[in-house]
Amino acid sequence: MIELIDLALAEDLGDGDWTTKWTVPDAARGTGEIVAKDDLVVAGTEVARAVFHRLEPDLEIRIHRGDGEAARPGDVVLSASGSAHAILSAERTALNFVGRLSGIATATRRFVEAIDGTGARVVDTRKTTPGWRRLEKAAVRAGGGENHRFGLYDMVLVKENHIAASGGIAAALEAVRAQNTRRLAVEVEVTSLDELEEALTEAPDRVLLDNMEPRLLLACVSRVRDFRGPQPLLEASGGVTLASVREVAETGVDLISVGALTHSAPSADLSLRFLPHAREAQDGT
Repeated sequence: MIELIDLALAEDLGDGDWTTKWTVPDAARGTGEIVAKDDLVVAGTEVARAVFHRLEPDLEIRIHRGDGEAARPGDVVLSASGSAHAILSAERTALNFVGRLSGIATATRRFVEAIDGTGARVVDTRKTTPGWRRLEKAAVRAGGGENHRFGLYDMVLVKENHIAASGGIAAALEAVRAQNTRRLAVEVEVTSLDELEEALTEAPDRVLLDNMEPRLLLACVSRVRDFRGPQPLLEASGGVTLASVREVAETGVDLISVGALTHSAPSADLSLRFLPHAREAQDGT
């Protein structure tokens, strides 16, 4: 995370924040408050803390709304007190992190609330901003969702291109079973009932039901629940929106993966309000 913060600060600061240097006295002190401007679910506060501390370790940081908590317009999410130079120079970078991550948490919470009571769970995908994956997946958790695999290394997901290159679903899964000394969980993508039948004979841990209409999802769920062998978890994926997620959940699937949580969530609206400390307090008089 520190490397990402350093890159973000370097991108913004370049060789100096000349506006702050030329307008604000070196000794000026104050408090910067990150304030919500809309209803949102908070995420990214620890990253914002780290941004401020990267420029000035002595800043006093207070988190008023922790990750996963709701904030309304006017609520203070985080405050930083101390050097005005550090606060103002870190402002945009801290807001960029909190805004982006709170946007993801807020979008996730809406999906989670939309399927309340169905028993299904909302999960994310690998459709993340390069370099931000750990942060964005943490934001999904803050919103009440769950994480799918983190990367290519921590789970096997046999998708259509693997199936095409290996000669079929059964061939691909047999090859995985023969080499899976890491005991990774195994999931396979299917697009029809026939492909589901082929997958079930190889006992994967999960089956991804890709781009299926609700009627076909229902048929697949019914087939798996009636299957006398090991029953895999069922994941619905592909084009799921806030408007359609409830109908998908009511088919009985276990998981619903939504790429839009990370690739399309709008940033939450927050701003920083700077409150200068009294000059007498700064001078110690």
